[in-house]
Amino acid sequence: MTDPGRGVLDTNTVIMLSRITDATTLPEEPLITAVTLAELSVGPLVASTDAERAARQAHLQQAEADFEPLPFDAQAARAFGRVAASLRRAGRKTHARAYDAMIAATALANGLPVYTCNPNDFSGIDGLEVVSVPLPGVLATRDEIPDETPDDPDRS
Repeated sequence: MTDPGRGVLDTNTVIMLSRITDATTLPEEPLITAVTLAELSVGPLVASTDAERAARQAHLQQAEADFEPLPFDAQAARAFGRVAASLRRAGRKTHARAYDAMIAATALANGLPVYTCNPNDFSGIDGLEVVSVPLPGVLATRDEIPDETPDDPDRS
């Protein structure tokens, strides 16, 4: 059962918060997971320029200041098994979607929907409520949203 006023923002949505102009597309109580903080923590370390490093560090620090993350705990670990099995049945590579799968598992373990600018990242996960967050003037596809998340050659 999902909680109607609360929802988990995925990492890309956290990064894009300043571009979201319609607050009604977000949950009343936005939450993040410890996995998002982990993913954001990689960003400054793999940035190729000082400007990119500073921008990624700013995203990390803002997220740390604004949110108390939901943990990836034993309940989320059990939910991860269901998420991985769903992805496998859908023909998607679990390891390529590891961060998203762990975010989804944390959301499922807490009975929460995931709010994302990239709903395709969460397709094929049984039982997960995914809420698409539109960006003004941008179609919600991975190819059209700037990738400010850490480089991951396995992402598909």
